[in-house]
Amino acid sequence: MQKFSELPYTRPDIAAAVEEYKRYSEAFKAAKTFEKAKKVFLDAEKLDTHLSTIASLCSIRNTMNTTDEFYEAEMAYLNENLPNLIPAEKAMKEDIVNGPFRADFEKEYGAHFIAVLENDLKTQDERIIPELVKESELSVEYSKAAASCKVDFHGETCNFYGLLKHMESTDREERKEAFEKWANLYEGVSDKLDELYDKLIEVRVEMAKKLGYDNYTELAYRNMGRLDYTPEHVEKFREQIRTVITPAVDRMRKAQAKRLGLDSVKYYDESLTFAGGNADPIGGKDYMVGQATEMYGALSPETKEFFDFMTKYELFDLETRPGKHLGGYCTSLPEYKAPFIFSNFNGTSADVDVLTHEAGHAFQAYLGERLIPIGVLQGSTSEVCEIHSMSMEFFTYPWMDKFFGDRADEYRYAHLCDALAVIPYMACVDEFQHEVYKNPKMTAKERRGVWRSIEKKYMPWRDYAGNAFLENGGFWMQKQHIFLYPFYYIDYALAQICTFFFYDEMKKDRESAWARYLKLCKAGGTLGYFDLLHYVGIPVPFEDGAVEKAVRGVIEEIESAKY
Repeated sequence: MQKFSELPYTRPDIAAAVEEYKRYSEAFKAAKTFEKAKKVFLDAEKLDTHLSTIASLCSIRNTMNTTDEFYEAEMAYLNENLPNLIPAEKAMKEDIVNGPFRADFEKEYGAHFIAVLENDLKTQDERIIPELVKESELSVEYSKAAASCKVDFHGETCNFYGLLKHMESTDREERKEAFEKWANLYEGVSDKLDELYDKLIEVRVEMAKKLGYDNYTELAYRNMGRLDYTPEHVEKFREQIRTVITPAVDRMRKAQAKRLGLDSVKYYDESLTFAGGNADPIGGKDYMVGQATEMYGALSPETKEFFDFMTKYELFDLETRPGKHLGGYCTSLPEYKAPFIFSNFNGTSADVDVLTHEAGHAFQAYLGERLIPIGVLQGSTSEVCEIHSMSMEFFTYPWMDKFFGDRADEYRYAHLCDALAVIPYMACVDEFQHEVYKNPKMTAKERRGVWRSIEKKYMPWRDYAGNAFLENGGFWMQKQHIFLYPFYYIDYALAQICTFFFYDEMKKDRESAWARYLKLCKAGGTLGYFDLLHYVGIPVPFEDGAVEKAVRGVIEEIESAKY
């Protein structure tokens, strides 16, 4: 393999790939034995892997620079043409599920493999190809609109991520000014974002209608691979968050105000944990990657091999810059069995979070692509994938002195507080989306009102200090998952609850906790959500009392800390 920057990109001939896939489908139908059918299936897998690698490479380079016209055009081509593969892919899945070799495939790859294919058949249909293309186009348009936002702040040109450092300033006026600039950026593009979200809602509702669903939420749950639970399960989970975690975070905010010497915490104070300033990394990108190399070398033989691979082939893009896509993510180049980590470093502790959180995703992908023979089972659904990432944040706690020096304990305390405090916000994002797709004809103003009422329910401490845009419900716009990955965000909350169980065991028996974590990563998506949790001995978060049991120790640790 070459370094990432040297990997060649050539536009794939999708029309030829469609014909090739049709030949595989026809050969599969003609197969007289399971061995012949399996060979055809694996040949089709190679084509899938090749195309997904090209698409991933193009997407990464497009997000690295959303103003690059070449990769913008390539993404447009892929988004328009890749859905044309759906009919032939669907035909083979139907032949596996309904054909004479179903039992053989189930024996070879497990019952969950069949369940995944059956679910795919309920979401993939050539009738919705125009809508899939439109959704992709709108998503690219959203990403470009958000990435283009910038503002001058104290002599520096900042995008959203560039302002984050100032949002953690010990100077309260600077924090307030930075947050107001941040809010002004969103308000400035709010009409555009409202318009794009209206169109995204419309196209998603149309897909659900064409496929015979009562509403888009049903289709979204299937798209997310949620085979074990329903919106009713999630509603009860959110109620556990409201009754157990919201009061604890409310107490945390009051303690934070006292620590900062304030009467109360305003929205622009929430990100400052200590009056003397948050613990920031003691070095830049190259320093941190070097420290991470040492950390993963010490953590386990598996993590050493993984991170050495990442650094050897330069599978990162970490620093923020104008025109770069917002946020951070981990994706993969499956043909190379190579994960890729994307971020926007800004000099805050969030930079270290990326080197643990996204590395958790990448570590699982690295293992899954080497241990599991077929792509659909190499990774799990997102509420499991986020356990991989969030748990890695906690498993790396012992090495935080490498990044924060003598303020490592402060970082660990702040990180633990943030891990708990963000869960009610996750519930807000989830309930908001359920309401939006329950009432898809809502106006932009009505949506903002719904957001603000939900926010008050789960986050009663939130005080926007008179900022009209945020007070009227504009804060929802900052969450790109709402635009790009509908219904994803609650998966972080589900995963955090599971991660707290790992964290509790880490403090008692670190070796046992790591063994179970490694077992989960190696299992990939070979089992369903509930079965994977049972496999490694983690309670299902929907169970009565599961949330309280998971967070009890965390709340006690936070409230008994010396800070």
